[in-house]
Amino acid sequence: MALPSGRFVVQEHHARTHHFDFRLEMDGVFKSWAVPKGLPDKVGVKRLAIQVEDHALEFGNFEGTIPPGDYGAGEIRLWDSGTYELLESVENRIRVKLHGSRASGVFEILKFRHGKEREWLILMRRG
Repeated sequence: MALPSGRFVVQEHHARTHHFDFRLEMDGVFKSWAVPKGLPDKVGVKRLAIQVEDHALEFGNFEGTIPPGDYGAGEIRLWDSGTYELLESVENRIRVKLHGSRASGVFEILKFRHGKEREWLILMRRG
C-alpha cells in the first residue's frame, strides 16, 4: 500500500530568534517544526526541531513581515519547497523523502526521548 505524499516547505524566519520553519502537508494542514540550526545537510547530523502548532496550507506560500505584537513577528522568506514521499509515520517517528531544490533526500523526525514534550530531532538518513 502506497503511503500518501504531499508538499513540504522550509521558511527562514528572522523572529525573536533566527530559525527555520519545516512544514509537512498532512491531514489538510502543515505539521510544523521550528529548527534553530536549519535542516541537516549531511547524513548523521542531528538537529533539534521544536514542534509548533499546525499551520493552514495557505501559509506555505507566505513571504513577508509578521508585524510586531503578532505571533511569530518578524521576517519570513521561503528557503525551499517541493514535494515529499511519506516513507513511515508512527507515533514518535516520521520518515520522508524530500524532493526540493535545496533539501532533498531521506529525513527522519524522531520524538526526543529525553526532551520536553514538543522536542524532536531531525536527521538526514541514507537513501
